[in-house]
Amino acid sequence: MNMTIENIRNVLVKKGYMVFEDDSKPFNLNIVGIRTKDERSNAFNDWMMLFWKYAGQWNSMTFPITTDPGLYWRENPIVVKGTAVLKEGQYRGMWKIAKHQGKYEALCQRKQCTVLRDNNKDGKIDFTGVEDTGLFGINHHRAGKSSTQVDKWSAGCQVQPNRSLYDIEMNIFKASAENWGNSFTYTLIHERDL
Repeated sequence: MNMTIENIRNVLVKKGYMVFEDDSKPFNLNIVGIRTKDERSNAFNDWMMLFWKYAGQWNSMTFPITTDPGLYWRENPIVVKGTAVLKEGQYRGMWKIAKHQGKYEALCQRKQCTVLRDNNKDGKIDFTGVEDTGLFGINHHRAGKSSTQVDKWSAGCQVQPNRSLYDIEMNIFKASAENWGNSFTYTLIHERDL
């Protein structure tokens, strides 16, 4: 997989998504989740790239995440319709910095998104489930100290497994909020798009 800024930017443009390029201040963030072809359940096998342009130069950082719910929630859905699997797409202003479950700062859902409801209660993600649009608490937060399995850490959220890396992300998000406001667009694409 070729996860360069140029390749990801080209995918976003091709799909008609917004790419934030105003470089008058730093950290005008493009937050892009990349769902990989690796569909193993319970694995942090996806990526999140943060990239921004400043003073004519592109900058980026890439982090491991999961874009899929953990096995526990696939087998035990919170909602009768099924476990939330975020649908690929761009969600403008979806997140703001707030408290995840009232505990610690995270990117928390503030605008609607679309999820696919996986309701067959097995270890394989169902990408053909019923679409459901609304406010479901699809946040970007961290797992435990350094988690190796998703387990209960995600019921549909985009989750970072490593606290130290998460702290780096949050510093970037806070710097972005100071310069551009507390509103973050999230774009989820698939590895096949690259």
